[in-house]
Amino acid sequence: MPCLYLSTNVSLDGVDIDPIFSETTKAISAITGKPESFVMVLLKGSVAISFGASKSEPAAYGELVALGGITKAVKRQLIATLGTILQDSKLSIPKTRFFLKVVDVSTPSGSKL
Repeated sequence: MPCLYLSTNVSLDGVDIDPIFSETTKAISAITGKPESFVMVLLKGSVAISFGASKSEPAAYGELVALGGITKAVKRQLIATLGTILQDSKLSIPKTRFFLKVVDVSTPSGSKL
């Protein structure tokens, strides 16, 4: 079951976050080959984040934990696709201000990809 935990310094008050949940779920499912019904997405806004010495510009940190199926190619595709979703969403988080940690828990020490 892939689980994506996203934290952002952007306030989610008044933002329709349903498309973010929908798009990230579909993308993770398609990229990892896991059914959408197995994908979990958590989203937290208004988190204090400093990125590049700036606390005021929109930024996000994500962790994706999966049980198998994470290769270097999958990791690259997840980072690019999720970065595009956050940039194009109402959150308007630039790809350059998004960091994603990808961990495959099926390997003894997590993925070193």
